[in-house]
Amino acid sequence: MVPTDEELSLLAGQVVTTLAEAGQTVATAESCTGGWVAKALTDVAGSSAVFGLGLVTYSNEAKQRLLDVPDTVLEKHGAVSRETVTAMAERLRAISGADHAVAVSGIAGPEGGTEDKPVGTVWFAWARGHGDPPLVTGMHRFEGNRDEVRRQAVLTALVALLP
Repeated sequence: MVPTDEELSLLAGQVVTTLAEAGQTVATAESCTGGWVAKALTDVAGSSAVFGLGLVTYSNEAKQRLLDVPDTVLEKHGAVSRETVTAMAERLRAISGADHAVAVSGIAGPEGGTEDKPVGTVWFAWARGHGDPPLVTGMHRFEGNRDEVRRQAVLTALVALLP
């Protein structure tokens, strides 16, 4: 299902409310979503109580420089991998001090896909300071055009922030 702007807005509102009630914070590190998760959260009035940092690390260089993703991880596994989003989320949580850090990296298309990683492949990682488990990762293969893939990725990133 491809969410509408209204659906993403309502979901982001639920995330902000839930985190605020729990006294928790969140930070984002995004690649293929280009800051859309951060935008959805900060569109919510009062989001400054829970959101303090969002990074768009679109290039491998940015992932390395800002989030210390090792060269070896990017060379061996690529930017769209469990290993890369894990490194992104763990480092983001450490530098932001947030209770939750979400990292997203994928191939929104229309080009860039391979046989192993077709267009629509998106990896996620959620690092939690007070969670069990402390790190959750997942990969989805979304259908649709570039906008539809990105919308589904934003939805997935937000849904996993809810209890």
